[in-house]
Amino acid sequence: MVYCLRMRTPSPYLLAWLVASLGAASPLTAQAAPQLQHEVFRAFTAHIERQVKVDKRVFAEASECTQWFYKQEHPKESPPPAVQGVRWEPGAPNAAARPRRAALDCDARYPGGLVAAREDFSRAQSTLSLSLTFYEFALVGDRDDDERYSDLELRHIMESFGLTFNPGLPSALQVSMLNTHFDTVHKDGELEILMNGMGKLFDQGYRFTFHDKEALNRIMG
Repeated sequence: MVYCLRMRTPSPYLLAWLVASLGAASPLTAQAAPQLQHEVFRAFTAHIERQVKVDKRVFAEASECTQWFYKQEHPKESPPPAVQGVRWEPGAPNAAARPRRAALDCDARYPGGLVAAREDFSRAQSTLSLSLTFYEFALVGDRDDDERYSDLELRHIMESFGLTFNPGLPSALQVSMLNTHFDTVHKDGELEILMNGMGKLFDQGYRFTFHDKEALNRIMG
């Protein structure tokens, strides 16, 4: 929140109260809310997917420079195999994702040479793995694979992270809460928080389905 000598930005809870109050006087608002519920799933997964694309590019660039430095130091040897990420096994990047050495300028990007490139590669791989695992979580939370979150599914998703679920919140605020939580976990690299949340969903009978696997494979390609 920003505190100045002007009106303070209302908190999400105050906004929710205002929306609920207006909804009581407006049948149109009450009827529109359920129709927008499916947008939570689409907006949340789209937000994660955008970050996945960024992480994939960073990972590909770090991987390219790591291999380039290695070839400079060991011209007659093949580069070592990549360290496997958590819950994700990277394959060979496609032609569109693979950056060009000339465009990357690895010497300028990594003054520390191979050691610096390897460190960045490891960080990039961990970050991408976390994003993909979070996307998996978002898919698992859609228990019946109808590409929307019911109130019960949203409750389980939010409570698995210790968030408070309020069915009266408009979909935009629900999306904001989920996106903000993802951004925080991604920034801090809190894989343990994510895995604990996934475990709580599994404890309640949620599963990673064939439909989920296909959706995850699409953004990994």
